[in-house]
Amino acid sequence: MAATTLSNAFSPDAKSTAVIIPSKPQALTVSYEQLSTEIRSFQKKLAKLGVTPQAAVSIALPNTYEFIVAFLASSWQRGIAAPLNAAYKQEEFEFYIDDLKSAVALVPRGSFQQDGPAVRAARKYKAAIAECYWNGREVVLDVKDEGKLKGKGNQAVEKAQPDDIALVLHTSGTTGRPKAVPLTHKNLTRTMKNIKATYNLTPEDRTMLVMPLFHVHGLLAGFLAPLYSGGSVIVPPKFSAAEFWNDFITHKANWYTAVPTIHQILLKNPPPHTKPKIRFIRSCSSPLSPTTFHQLEETYNAPVLEAYAMTEAAHQMTSNPLPPAKRQPGSVGIGQGVEITIMDQSGKEVPQGSEAEICIRGENVTSGYLNNPEANKTSFTSSGFFRTGDQGKMDQDGYVIITGRIKELINKGGEKISPIELDNVLARHPSVSEAVSFAIPDEMYGQDVGVAIVLKSGAKLGEGELRTWVSEKLAKFKVPKKIYFTDNMPKTATGKIQRRIVADTMMKQEKPKAKL
Repeated sequence: MAATTLSNAFSPDAKSTAVIIPSKPQALTVSYEQLSTEIRSFQKKLAKLGVTPQAAVSIALPNTYEFIVAFLASSWQRGIAAPLNAAYKQEEFEFYIDDLKSAVALVPRGSFQQDGPAVRAARKYKAAIAECYWNGREVVLDVKDEGKLKGKGNQAVEKAQPDDIALVLHTSGTTGRPKAVPLTHKNLTRTMKNIKATYNLTPEDRTMLVMPLFHVHGLLAGFLAPLYSGGSVIVPPKFSAAEFWNDFITHKANWYTAVPTIHQILLKNPPPHTKPKIRFIRSCSSPLSPTTFHQLEETYNAPVLEAYAMTEAAHQMTSNPLPPAKRQPGSVGIGQGVEITIMDQSGKEVPQGSEAEICIRGENVTSGYLNNPEANKTSFTSSGFFRTGDQGKMDQDGYVIITGRIKELINKGGEKISPIELDNVLARHPSVSEAVSFAIPDEMYGQDVGVAIVLKSGAKLGEGELRTWVSEKLAKFKVPKKIYFTDNMPKTATGKIQRRIVADTMMKQEKPKAKL
């Protein structure tokens, strides 16, 4: 039977290795049979707690075996898995938990006693709170607060359906609040099939997972697609350049997928003395420079395949193909199981080679944002193509070249940051009159965060104080790298602030000027 849900997507040899968690003194090695047993057991625990179809399960766990089990069990129970960055601050957790009206928040062991930010946020919105951890025998679901599920326990164990929403991730918009992207089992399994086909993944393949599982990149390309292929996934708790090659070689990995920032970090560290046989290296989530492309291929003697993806497409849309087919530096490759076209603003296809908006259509693409009819109206063409917000062109061989962003998101090494969100936090500082956030070029991340600040009359504010203010309210990667203090914010003739104009004006200054 063709896989149409995450509960019937994995059917390899039951004894073969599914997941390896590197740890000392001995790694945790889990077979497909053991993984399925653990997921079913955890699904029953969720049902006992009161998780029903389409109830949101917020998962605030790092890359761990318990994340894997909790995510898959939530989807098997017909719940909506909602992975969250465990490093978020309380205010960020509050937004996501409230937006999805989460039934339960799963947090690491010890979080409840420590009254961590995810716990405080869940309590505020009456979500149940449960600590989730591996005790050496099973993944424990330790319910600390039943919240809104009190008296609603002992529900039926469900069977997932193809059109059930299995996953919701938020994508930052250029205006207003982050948009909730619902992805069904059918969306996810289609992407898993596409990725398997693109890279000819088999049970012989083992991948090293370096991307966070709360991102669509790590979740789909680094985890679900390899399992769909019957292969193995090595899951360290986080990316470590010092440990990467040791784990890669020890556990016999033969490929990995990452953002360009991680490739660059690995290149800055000495390669292993005995280079492993790498079948391919995949790069995605932000542009890969041709320089890094060539350095990777020369250093590791492996083909580098750049791909193009977004949350709304359940990750992958295009990729450069494996040899002997052409892989083209500076291009994100050809469509992979999806239709790709270049359209103007009226939804009309432009001549080949012309630049316009990259648009996609396929079974992997979301049917629309949750509770956001305005965004849905502007994000889809009348013919059902999704507007990516990226400008690009297609060459005569069908290879897509991205030429710029139509949207104003700041893309920091694959982390998409909404400038509106930053503006709103900065503007809340008592000394700030106006604040405009924008992308600045960065050698390591491709882009980083710049902000222009106009202070209130007579106010004094240093860069350090402002960064501390932001870091207390938002995750570390959103803290501005450069702060430009200015007396007047550049505006158009009609008084409108345009980020590009502000960014260009500020970056022409040789040095940021701080008012101390």
